[in-house]
Amino acid sequence: MKDTLTNIPQHLVIIPDGNRRWAKAKGLKPWEGHEEGAKNLEKLISMALEKGVKCFSVWGSSMDNLIKRPIAEKRALLDIYRRYFKRIIEGKEIYKNEVRINVIGHWEEQFPESLKKIIYEAIEKTKHYKKRILNFMLAYSGTDDMLLAINKINNKYERGYEITSEIIKENLMTAKLPAVDFMVRTGGEPHNSNGFLMWDTADAQLYFAPDNFPDFNEERLEEALVDYDKRGRRFGK
Repeated sequence: MKDTLTNIPQHLVIIPDGNRRWAKAKGLKPWEGHEEGAKNLEKLISMALEKGVKCFSVWGSSMDNLIKRPIAEKRALLDIYRRYFKRIIEGKEIYKNEVRINVIGHWEEQFPESLKKIIYEAIEKTKHYKKRILNFMLAYSGTDDMLLAINKINNKYERGYEITSEIIKENLMTAKLPAVDFMVRTGGEPHNSNGFLMWDTADAQLYFAPDNFPDFNEERLEEALVDYDKRGRRFGK
């Protein structure tokens, strides 16, 4: 089916919802759902690279995920991040495909030094790549991102200065990311959360999958991409 797709999203976003529900349905601990989700994400990233997606973004955690959830789950989640980024550094796929790693959000305020060191290494080793971009949104909230941008603009410009869309964009955490073409949310709940990438998804096509994220495999992503391929993007025309 790969050859039949003529319209590949240049910026694909996934909100991987449903890890905890997947685990609960199987009588497992919440972090076991996150573990399966991380394994699945690796497969989806590989598939996206193969399909020719230039920019792939995934929401790894919100601030609430790291503050409000039980400490055991938070520790397990941080350990998953540690092992995941370590595999990125030690693997070959990122370098072979010339993928630049970005990590966006308040992760530096929330993560232990040992984990931050690994993430810094992943960012440093891939910073010169320009062919593909892989973005991890960690301790990120779109609402928070917009509020911070507004406050930055307020402190930069005099009263009465005309604020343009370009100025708003350049003050977001996502300033260097292209607009989102296609946003996929798993878990069966057809809504956004915390204004995720609210500015960058203004014209995005949306897709809500019923599967919890560990079950949203390559076949399901293929179905989503086929659905996107059939759509027309008019941008108000």
